[in-house]
Amino acid sequence: MRKRALVVGLGIAGMSAAIGLRRAGWTPVIVERAPERRTGGYFVGLFPEGRQAAVDLGIADHLHTRNPEGGAGANAWSVDRRGRRRPALGFLDQPGGPAAVLRGDIEAALWQSITGVEVRFATAPVAISEGPAEVQVLFENAGTGARYSESFDLVVGADGMRSSVRRTVFGPDEDYLANWKATICAFQLKEQVPTYEASDSIIIARAKRAVWVFGLADHAPTALLTYRTRDIQEQFSGSRIERLRAVFSGMDDDPVVRHVLDSLEEAPDHVFDSVHQVRMPRWSKGRVVLVGDAAWCMNLYSGMGATSSLRGGAALGAALREHPGDLAAALDAWEAGLRPFITKHQRTARLKQQMFVPSSRRAEALRSVLVGLARRIRGRRPATEAGGPQAMALSGTSR
Repeated sequence: MRKRALVVGLGIAGMSAAIGLRRAGWTPVIVERAPERRTGGYFVGLFPEGRQAAVDLGIADHLHTRNPEGGAGANAWSVDRRGRRRPALGFLDQPGGPAAVLRGDIEAALWQSITGVEVRFATAPVAISEGPAEVQVLFENAGTGARYSESFDLVVGADGMRSSVRRTVFGPDEDYLANWKATICAFQLKEQVPTYEASDSIIIARAKRAVWVFGLADHAPTALLTYRTRDIQEQFSGSRIERLRAVFSGMDDDPVVRHVLDSLEEAPDHVFDSVHQVRMPRWSKGRVVLVGDAAWCMNLYSGMGATSSLRGGAALGAALREHPGDLAAALDAWEAGLRPFITKHQRTARLKQQMFVPSSRRAEALRSVLVGLARRIRGRRPATEAGGPQAMALSGTSR
């Protein structure tokens, strides 16, 4: 008899885990609190480990990538305090040559690959209790309020940074969420900033606040507003748009910043949230395991969220295949293999935060020097070494 697994969350981590489980011979059931599947989303950089996981999960042929033509950094610009535009290194110029995608591109590829998996929308677990041989889960339908119970051989919490599964089984958020005293707002632009080419990326990184525009090959750019703040709770009071206009007051003399702020008012949706990392000593407890942001959220600055979620789901399936009769051994092997990768990128996220949004004027100046030096060094290296288009082609997943 095939074992049944409950996957909580229909995002990248949840669908990746469901595919991995099915490949390991399990029957996954996905529950999603939202009433329907979310589409669209902001810019994501998919690194080599994520592209390999896409191959392992069998979704690579469905994954549409959007790198601008002419090389990863050919269309990146930095704007200084005097409004001068200079060639820059963009997000896609990082080592490994990340592929440019929208979050929705990855989710669409995963969705095509979970055909036949049961998905229950507007449904969430409200209680989880583990017995000697199974996990009993109490569900609630968000629309009707109806509750019912069901048992599973494994529960996978893939429900994000503020995971309800984690709170229920492992403890309150404050035990695991590290506050980075910063806020982000990400959304799609209706159109590119005037005077820039359609696929240009634009970076305005000032002390404690920054505006990024991520150019794509065949889609309107997406924008990221990010800033540092001591009082996280205050950021969620009142109008978010008014809050952002106040935070970026003085920078909005620049036409790029003004265009991005004006575009936010017309955006159909956006992500506005505080920045945290999730730190846990262990990602599983009995027959309950956490994956993706629920377990190890590295945060947006790391740039590794989608990559780690894909890899986590693929690796979970592989571990279950290798230890078909021993769930505890499978979860131990899965975590032992994955944790060094997660720990490494959680640590480097602090440095990346300084590149996204410098902490001071001194850090802003140092960032400018380092980026300039890196750009000159990169210009002397072959494209394949620098993560250019040939390197992307060699990855086998960029199209």
